Amino acid sequence: MANPNPAETEQCAVQHPVNLNNIRFLHRDLLSVEKSQRMAEFFSLLGDANRLRILSALAVQELCVCDLAAAVKMSESAVSHQLRALRSMRLVGYRKQGRNVFYSLKDHHVLNLYREVAEHLDEEE
Repeated sequence: MANPNPAETEQCAVQHPVNLNNIRFLHRDLLSVEKSQRMAEFFSLLGDANRLRILSALAVQELCVCDLAAAVKMSESAVSHQLRALRSMRLVGYRKQGRNVFYSLKDHHVLNLYREVAEHLDEEE
């Protein structure tokens, strides 16, 4: 039988009373159930490699669907589908210019999030 995962079996060695001051302090910054659910959906949306590639292109410049599709080597239909999902979580925005629609990252928060994660992954261990 395999050894159990230590993180799953780890408990306090000695039972002690809960420190209510710590708990009260923590509650000020603890995520609400609703916000944690929204964040989980947000990060789940980012769990798709194609969406991340689209974000990486938009981190460089504003693009129309046809240019995005060529850049990430996907069909325009597939890119449009991914953009709808990204728009639903307010990660990308768009503007119309005549018959063309141009997409960009919604704001600096999205760009910073993308850059921070990319930088974190490039760090040596």
